[in-house]
Formats: sequence, structure tokens, C-alpha cells
Amino acid sequence: EGGSPKLSAEAFQLLYPEQFHQQFLDVQTRPDGRPLARARPTSIGAGFVSTAQGSALVKIGNTSMIAGAKLEVFTPTKEAPDEGAIEVTVELPPICSASSRPGRPSEEAQSVAQRVTDAIKSAKAFDLGQLCISKSKAAWVVYLDVFCLSADGSLFDCTLLAAVGALANLALPKVELSPEGQVAVGAQLAKNDASNMDVDSSGGNVIEGPGKLALRNMPVALTCGLWKGKILADPNADEEALMDAFVTVTMDSQGSLLSVYKPGGVVGASDATVMDCVEMTRLRHKEVSQIMDGCLNR
Repeated sequence: EGGSPKLSAEAFQLLYPEQFHQQFLDVQTRPDGRPLARARPTSIGAGFVSTAQGSALVKIGNTSMIAGAKLEVFTPTKEAPDEGAIEVTVELPPICSASSRPGRPSEEAQSVAQRVTDAIKSAKAFDLGQLCISKSKAAWVVYLDVFCLSADGSLFDCTLLAAVGALANLALPKVELSPEGQVAVGAQLAKNDASNMDVDSSGGNVIEGPGKLALRNMPVALTCGLWKGKILADPNADEEALMDAFVTVTMDSQGSLLSVYKPGGVVGASDATVMDCVEMTRLRHKEVSQIMDGCLNR
């Protein structure tokens, strides 16, 4: 008595989370005012990390991820002599949520990193041939690091979008390739320091970078929570704690399914439920594509 209504609502949510969310579910809405099928407000910003060749900051509600892409030269494999490579790492540091712990990368971080890698490769998001400097001699490997600033649900969705945003912002530099296959890049190219880089300035071949990495397909994911026979798109952390199960659908720009991921749960997902999740993802892809286009065209 005498406490503010807001405090009473917060106390009720803390003490009786299921009943708190049930009262909103009964009227087909969420505590933040969203309809059940709507994702949280999403923003994408590019070029936030000056030390990376490409970067993006993505926010989905209160979940925030920053991704940076750096390039290094490697020798292509015999199986793909004219292609580069991509490696993704994800960090969920203690500052991002109460459940994160210091130390080695968590199983969740490693799982998300692998799923992001799979989505980018399955979608053929970009032609790996763009990363080739000289067939069988040199190519770029893209090290894509995604760092979680705040974890409030749908981590995979936000991580994938940040990774794609960093790739869309990635610029491939001009290089000089010596006959022996040694590569000079950037300031080293400008200096043409043969003693440092072992570049033969008389026989070196300057290769113009293609500029921005050209994306030809954009994978987008939507995580849906299943609770009491309802589907909640893009649940936040409070909602995730209540869900009976999750279905994450990943789709490409053509509307083709890349994956449907359901990690256990106490209830199954019927064909009708999965198809509803797929349709929600189709609409979500259109929404995210418009946001990404707006970011890249600024």
C-alpha cells in the first residue's frame, strides 16, 4: 500500500512471472505492447569499428551485438585454389548478461558461431572467389568476430544479422603480389618495402581490390517461442525463461529455407506450427532487408 503502480507491476512480474505474462497472452499481446507475431524494433549501423575492415552494430530490442571483420592472407587449399575462407567467433562476455561467466567460450557461444557460419555458407551469402588474390598462391581469410554487448533474447538472430552487416561493410584492399607469392597490403604496399615484405618491386603485380564485398544473398533468422499453444516471435529474455520450446527458422533472400532448428523443449512442434514460424520469418526477412538497405545506402 502506498507503492507506485509501476513498482507493484514489477514486483508481480518478479514474483509471479507466468501469471504476469498469461494476462497479456489472454488478450493476444505482450508486456511491451507487441502483437505475438511481431519482432522487436531493430536497427543496423555500419562502420563502428575503425580497426576492422568491416563492422556493424545491430540492436534487436535490448539485445545488442557488434561484429568486426578483419582480413588476413593465407594460401588457398588444393580443393578450392581460387577461393578464400571465413571463420566466425562469438563472444558472450560476463557484462552481457547475468548468466554469462568469465573464462573459455561457452558452449552456447560456440554453437551460435557454428550456426552463423553454416547459415552464411548455406545461403552462399557471397562468392568466396571474391577473396582470391591469385589462384593457388594467395587469398583472403575473413575473421569475423561478434561480441555481445547486451543479451536479452534471440541471440542467434542478432548475431547472424550483425555478421551479415559486417560482411556488407567489408572493403577488400589493393595488394601487391610478388612472383614468389608474398603479399604487401596497405601502408606496406605504399612503402613497397622489399626488405620487410620480401616483395620483388621489379616483378611485383599490383592487384586492385574489388572494393566492397558484394553480397548476393542475405540469411535472416527468426526465433519463435512456443508457450501454451501460442507462438511468440522474437522473445526477450524474460519470455524465453517461460517458453516450452523454441523454433528458429533461417531463410535466404529468395525465400528458401536454410534451416529449421528446434533445440529440445518440453513440447513438440506440429507441421502447422512450423509453417506458421516459416511465414513469420518470411515477413521478418522483408522487414530486415529494408533496414539493411537503408543502412548501406546512407
